[in-house]
Amino acid sequence: MQSRERQRSSIVALTLILTLVVAPAAAQTRISAPSNRYSPRDDVRLGQEAAREVERQLPLLNDEVVQDYVERVGQRLVAAIPPEFQHPEFRYRFKVVNARDINAFALPGGPLYVNRGVIEAARNEGELAGVMAHEISHIALRHGTAQATKAQSAKFQLPAIAGAILGAIIGGGLGDIIAGGTQTGLGIYFLKYSREYETQADVLGAQIMARAGYDPRDLANMFRTIEREGGRGGPEWLSSHPNPGNRYERIEREAAMLRVSNPIRNTEDFERVKARLTGMGRAPSMAEIQRGAGRYPQGGGARTGRVEPPSRNYRTYTGGNLFSVSVPDNWRELTGNGAVIFAPDGAYGEVQGQFVFTHGVQIGVGRAASTDLRRATDEFIASLVQGNSYLTERSGYQRGYLSGREALRVRLSGQSYITGRTEVVEVYTTLLDNGDLFYLLTVAPESDYDAFQTAFRNVLRTLRING
Repeated sequence: MQSRERQRSSIVALTLILTLVVAPAAAQTRISAPSNRYSPRDDVRLGQEAAREVERQLPLLNDEVVQDYVERVGQRLVAAIPPEFQHPEFRYRFKVVNARDINAFALPGGPLYVNRGVIEAARNEGELAGVMAHEISHIALRHGTAQATKAQSAKFQLPAIAGAILGAIIGGGLGDIIAGGTQTGLGIYFLKYSREYETQADVLGAQIMARAGYDPRDLANMFRTIEREGGRGGPEWLSSHPNPGNRYERIEREAAMLRVSNPIRNTEDFERVKARLTGMGRAPSMAEIQRGAGRYPQGGGARTGRVEPPSRNYRTYTGGNLFSVSVPDNWRELTGNGAVIFAPDGAYGEVQGQFVFTHGVQIGVGRAASTDLRRATDEFIASLVQGNSYLTERSGYQRGYLSGREALRVRLSGQSYITGRTEVVEVYTTLLDNGDLFYLLTVAPESDYDAFQTAFRNVLRTLRING
């Protein structure tokens, strides 16, 4: 009898525990995915097509520690998507764009991109998870193709939808960069999610956060952080994710129904990643990425690949009546913008829509605003860094000689947002008789610099300036 009573008590207790666990889920807001005449496989196809173009045009952050961390947070959230919104065809993956603008965007079928600026603006892991949960909700609810379904137009065929999603759903400057010539009249339609879809993503995002162990209030907090960091004009993200009205109150109300004990807020991994990003220096803005790297000439050939080491045999190049120099005989000449670049095969080409060179030497002449070498060099360095904002000065000016002339030397370095590798640039400057500034740059990734040092020294030793 006593055993039966204990058993009955255990059953009651177990029922009570289950009731306590299930009650918040039963109380939470019910969400229904919008009608959609496209299949989940269509979402996957559209997303993959758009992702290929995104990754061709935008600089992804090539840092394994940061990438792995964001992927872990993302997959934790994906595992918490409610079963009714799970699509086995979808393949969620998370990548970081090396841009300081506060933005994130999701593509149909699973690809999700978070700007570095989002991580830097977030005050804790919960706020970062909030942005990601919101974007995951747009994917899980299939808002991209649902929005196309609502259009009720024959012109909304799959190829056009892909271009529109790619070129406009992200909004503003980012859309300008990656849309290229593919943007169609669909762009206006896809420029913003509807307020209905934003409310759905806020609510489902809060539910996903709670199921993953985060406090949904951090999603509301992140919206406030984004507005504060974005300034008067508002950050890029909010231009494509408009406030549906009472956003904060709605998320707070949902959070009250989703009791999470001891939620994840800050973590050592989050702090480690934030510190790592700070150590990388300033990320470029999307506007700077759009302008491109200022020192590179236009044109180009194949994408960069395996780089040939410098040949031990040299040939002489004559730059008109101005200079001559000996360069390894396996380095090609690439001219443009009043400069000449010498680079080996595999070290130059088209990357993310821009011509770049990763190893080699550039020689050129520019107008000097001052007859003082130091001031003229200051202005040249400023213009160089403006077009390549990832570069920072790593040494003070060192005085020396270039072809027997008084010269200055300075070293710059930083993680290139074009190639994703840490790049070392040494700049040598001298004034010509007519007052112009003559410059020579040596360029190589930090990991390869020692292997190119002998070639760089031979170039400097053999340089003859006639002007």
